[in-house]
Amino acid sequence: MFTNELNQSATLPHVQDCQTKHKLHKALRSLVREYQELNGTEVKKYDHTPTPLQMYRECISPGRPAVITGAIDHWYARKGWTNEYLRNRIGDQMITVASTPNGLADALTLDPVSGKEYFAMPYEKKMPFNDFLDIMLGEESEYPHYASLQNSSLTTEYKSLVEDVDPDIPWFTEALGREPDAINFWFGDSRSKTCLHKDPYENCYAVVRGTKTFVLLPPIEYYCVHESSFPCATYVLDANGKLKLEPLSGTMKTPCSPVDPSNPDLERFPRFRYAKPITVTVREGEMLYLPAFWMHQVTQDGEEGVIAVNYWYDLDYQSILYPTVSHLRRLVASVLDDQEDLGESDGED
Repeated sequence: MFTNELNQSATLPHVQDCQTKHKLHKALRSLVREYQELNGTEVKKYDHTPTPLQMYRECISPGRPAVITGAIDHWYARKGWTNEYLRNRIGDQMITVASTPNGLADALTLDPVSGKEYFAMPYEKKMPFNDFLDIMLGEESEYPHYASLQNSSLTTEYKSLVEDVDPDIPWFTEALGREPDAINFWFGDSRSKTCLHKDPYENCYAVVRGTKTFVLLPPIEYYCVHESSFPCATYVLDANGKLKLEPLSGTMKTPCSPVDPSNPDLERFPRFRYAKPITVTVREGEMLYLPAFWMHQVTQDGEEGVIAVNYWYDLDYQSILYPTVSHLRRLVASVLDDQEDLGESDGED
């Protein structure tokens, strides 16, 4: 009798925990479904530059993406960034180039030596722009090369091109009431791609050459992407000049989603079946508005490489978006998945 009571008291918290998680799963699935029913999977399309009021009402306020045609037609870069022009303007200036064996940078990667999964950062090197351009135009290289330096790379490494684009997106700047924090220059080919990730920025992403295909998920579908924390590693060159993964020392881990939204493993990641990914192809001369915290995977294609310029506008942290996304993350990570490191909330007990 006494033993049975002990067993029951030990089992009760576990049962209650399972019941709580079951209820939370149902509530979060309901939340995702309701958002999907209200918003659908359509992306707003503009065949002209929207007014600031249009942009705010139709996209920024509801947090929905849009593709804008004609927004960069007046840029010199739109037609003027030929290979000859880029060679003349940048030439043998040293630029930062990222490389990985599989074309994925800052992505979950299985180390073939240890069999462990790491959040893998790319090998970065400096090389003359002309040599990089040769690779974009078809010169053989063992590994993919991607000019993907951030932190406003257009105004630093590529400042000779700054005058060829606008210093901001005027109608977007007026809609938000603030200037962009950073302007980035991207140049890669079809071998380079990004894994599913999110950024705390309002993003205006203009494709100057080639096409970019984005697979998008709204922040409300965070429940579906199975984010977890992984140990970090970086690619380095070995003695034979081959790229290999080198784990970083210490206990630092980086959160990321292991799901490939273009080809999800639903057996391993069953919650992704409730997501409704939105695929958008942004063609040469078009601009994508990508709201803050929207998750996205990006691939690209172009005969002579793909060039893009994007403007990052800082998130309004006083809006309800940031605390809502943070709370959703804590619910999923801490309560459902028992990942306390992901669910930590700035010193709260």
